[in-house]
Amino acid sequence: MTDTHGRIIWTELMTRDPEAAKACFARVAGWTYEVMAMAEGDYHVASANGEMVAGIMNISDMPGMEGMPPHWFTYIGVDDVDAAVAATRAAGGQVHREPWDVPGVGRIAIVGDPSGAAVGLMTPSSP
Repeated sequence: MTDTHGRIIWTELMTRDPEAAKACFARVAGWTYEVMAMAEGDYHVASANGEMVAGIMNISDMPGMEGMPPHWFTYIGVDDVDAAVAATRAAGGQVHREPWDVPGVGRIAIVGDPSGAAVGLMTPSSP
């Protein structure tokens, strides 16, 4: 097992006003930001003391996010996303998005526990 297995390893703010969120958390937490261009739009990587701590994404034009309120989304580290997806199904959970690869980031899936609460599972490309 890796040292990330079972740990919360990433969190993202899904919002319709990334600039306001960035200004807020810069003031509250001292975060600084770098922008990564993605197919879905700009992804703002927040850092604290030189360490990446969160992402901020604009969900305004994302398909399937219409009517979804702004929210934080969490990712749990697992050694093998595909095995964790199978375990989720076996435990009565749901798979909202099958595993896919994000170059330079890792392999990700979006699942739900038996109550329907969604969470991301991720096997990082590097620890």
